[in-house]
Amino acid sequence: MTTALSPIVSEFASEEQATRHDSWFRSKVRASLGDARPPIAHDELMAEADAVIAEAEALRNRSTK
Repeated sequence: MTTALSPIVSEFASEEQATRHDSWFRSKVRASLGDARPPIAHDELMAEADAVIAEAEALRNRSTK
């Protein structure tokens, strides 16, 4: 049985959804903390993301012409 949650109290519809999300989130944090790879600087990551977005926009613009 799932307990419905108020949207004022939680972004999840039920306790079951909240519990599943919490478990998923905690496993992602544990995996990240255990990752031995060197961290990526924020500016470097954002530059890579901007390049991916620009490429996707260029492809979209070419396909609409």
